[in-house]
Amino acid sequence: MSNERTFIAIKPDGVQRGLIGEIIKRFETKGYKLVGMKLMTPTIEQAKEHYIDLASKPFYDGLCKYFSSGPICAMVWEGKNAIKGGRTLLGATNPADSLPGTIRGDLCVDVGRNVCHGSDGPEGAAREVAFWFKPEELNNWENHSNTWVYE
Repeated sequence: MSNERTFIAIKPDGVQRGLIGEIIKRFETKGYKLVGMKLMTPTIEQAKEHYIDLASKPFYDGLCKYFSSGPICAMVWEGKNAIKGGRTLLGATNPADSLPGTIRGDLCVDVGRNVCHGSDGPEGAAREVAFWFKPEELNNWENHSNTWVYE
């Protein structure tokens, strides 16, 4: 089995609304393995670096201010197709376009408060994991249920 890692952040609105447990449950229920997690309040500089690819967008400054306005739950998830699968669990960026059963489809209504961030591809995932986590903060462990999740 080929594993990949993805970065998922529960944004300040998700933390404030007490959604950390619900979101972790969905990733675990899907079969992904949590290998890193920390609760932290990003600085505005960290938020700007994290969202650097959106720097030319008109909403960039507001997004960075919001992302650094309170604690986030930064996580690294591992599993088969974790990047694409994680994005599918999250749903469309705009909750209005998210299907029921997705995190955004079920738990939020406004694109400006869409609860989570998820890596958009392998390069972004590698960059974000390395930006938010030191290698020694990531755990390599064997999940006893792998044989029940993967062929």
